[in-house]
Amino acid sequence: MSEDPSYHHQRWLKHFEGIDFEIGQLAKICQVQLLDPGNIERVLRNDTLVCGHQNQRAFDKMRQLLMMHYSVRDKALVALGEEETLAMMGEIVERLRKRFGDQLGTPPQVG
Repeated sequence: MSEDPSYHHQRWLKHFEGIDFEIGQLAKICQVQLLDPGNIERVLRNDTLVCGHQNQRAFDKMRQLLMMHYSVRDKALVALGEEETLAMMGEIVERLRKRFGDQLGTPPQVG
């Protein structure tokens, strides 16, 4: 018996939302404008100078969760395909933007 595609999508969505909401909370604590160009990469390179407020514990956890996010995203690409994964990521960013506003920075404009 195969899994319902909408259930499968919702399961991945819920998993990403949990990870990304926690990343957002930690970015607020550390005062990192995570969506500003280059800042995610700086966190992944362990550059604490990107923080407006130093909290090593929160920064370390945020960095680990960012690495987890990319690992889970790679698995979602295999399970769901690129189009569905990208659409889901767009949904998550919109939900986070509604929840955090511009506290996480401004993503680059496309177009």
